[in-house]
Amino acid sequence: MLAGKVAIITGAARGIGREMAARFVNQGARVVVADLYNAAETAGELSNETQTLGLTVDVAKVRSINEMVDITIKTFGKVDILVNNAGICPTTPLGEITEEEWDKVLAVNLKSAFFCTQAVAEVMKGQQYGRIINISSFAGRAGGIAPGCHYSASKAGIIGLTKALARILAPYNITVNAIAPGTLASEMTKNFPEAKMEEILAGIPLRKLGQPWYIAEMAVYLASEAAEWITGTTIDINGGMYMA
Repeated sequence: MLAGKVAIITGAARGIGREMAARFVNQGARVVVADLYNAAETAGELSNETQTLGLTVDVAKVRSINEMVDITIKTFGKVDILVNNAGICPTTPLGEITEEEWDKVLAVNLKSAFFCTQAVAEVMKGQQYGRIINISSFAGRAGGIAPGCHYSASKAGIIGLTKALARILAPYNITVNAIAPGTLASEMTKNFPEAKMEEILAGIPLRKLGQPWYIAEMAVYLASEAAEWITGTTIDINGGMYMA
């Protein structure tokens, strides 16, 4: 489905990002595994060096983003797909959020999505082709359950940014969409107290947590030719927690 395509996935060394990278590789894409930690190791585990490239990237820094895109083009010659997945999710209470923490969350979760898109936009325009996928969250739709309000604000910002970019880039055959996952089975949630987990499940009509591969499969679809007429959309995958 993605044979011959080149994809950059940020935050790709673990969780949803790693699952997306694995499925993109399985679909024939050449994948840049971009992460602040364990990028090269993850890339090597997913495939060989002709199909994957691991890059240590700090998405909060524009220079690091631009270097990532430059190396991708030098290595693979183009960029067809960008997945803005990198993110952090503090649960700091309202009264304890510092200016430094607020700025960091917004930089990693929202600013990075804009500047990564800016960095690939001219390449995609020249190709007259591109797929950009932003990872938002249920928290950006409904305010979240456990995350801090800075996380919710950043993920709501992703939804607005997706719409704006979709309009700007549509004339160049570049689609921009977002995925908003609900609560997933993860390293974090598996350690939740039983009472907290019961509370979360009670708020999910389907009464089960999501799996990272649910999100990865949707990302593959949005990156494919089958999704060429979908843009500016946020797709909610949350077991019914939020119904637009």
